[in-house]
Amino acid sequence: MNDNTKIKIGLIQMAMRRQKQENLEIAIDKVRAAADRGAQVVCLPELFCSPYFCQTENPDFFDLAESIPGPATEAMRRVAKEKRIVIIASLFERRAPGLYHNTAAVLDQSGQIAGIYRKMHIPDDPAYYEKYYFTPGDLGFPAIPTDFGKLGVLICWDQWYPEAARLMALQGASILFYPTAIGWHPHEKEAYGESQKSAWITIQRAHAIANGVFVAAVNRVGYETRNDGETGIEFLGHSFLSDPFGNLIAQAGIAEDNLVAEIDLRQIEEVRRNWPFLRDRRIDFYSDLNRRYIDC
Repeated sequence: MNDNTKIKIGLIQMAMRRQKQENLEIAIDKVRAAADRGAQVVCLPELFCSPYFCQTENPDFFDLAESIPGPATEAMRRVAKEKRIVIIASLFERRAPGLYHNTAAVLDQSGQIAGIYRKMHIPDDPAYYEKYYFTPGDLGFPAIPTDFGKLGVLICWDQWYPEAARLMALQGASILFYPTAIGWHPHEKEAYGESQKSAWITIQRAHAIANGVFVAAVNRVGYETRNDGETGIEFLGHSFLSDPFGNLIAQAGIAEDNLVAEIDLRQIEEVRRNWPFLRDRRIDFYSDLNRRYIDC
């Protein structure tokens, strides 16, 4: 592990094009640009190689998936090794015939795969038909060791679950990364758009506070129509980096952006000494958390 407690984080907020190879090449350029600005750990949005295909249920979209290791991880592996950085890449994984996951691969400075995380919470909402494509993850909530400490990686819908953030923090993750594809349905934006954006930011800042960790959320931007020509999703951007107090260190708007900001891991110790939430947890009374609901 790198002894320097100060780490520069890069968040790549990008709009997705139609062609997979084009998205991969643009992402590589943006990762290199972030590294040239000093970023040491760089995170891409959820499923950055393609438009958000889960707006419809179409068996042809399974062709977008690839193995891990595979072409995208091989390309990112070379960049990680070239720039001596850690890259978090969210991909549509083909694990076996008929078995697919929404997976994030963590590439370390040597270009090796330090670990993977398979999305655990799979939504099934209008225009977010992910259960059609993705098998729920089976690796649990690992904290992945890297040259810059242990990282927790959770994906989009996972961001609403405090249990997931807590389990990664308990394993020593100092930064939680949330690659994301979240946006507004056009007919909802006027009435609910600001509240939805605020809730999305608030819940993740709360994970930072409750666990005394840094949180990095990286979203896509742009309007993506459905493949059938019907209305689509306007992705809301606003990628951000939060410190363990929940303060926003850096935040993007609704355009493509490369956020690069520095954190100091020593802040975790400082915050946890003053807010000793881990000390005061009543683990002897939490056994009911493994139940779906408690009927009284």
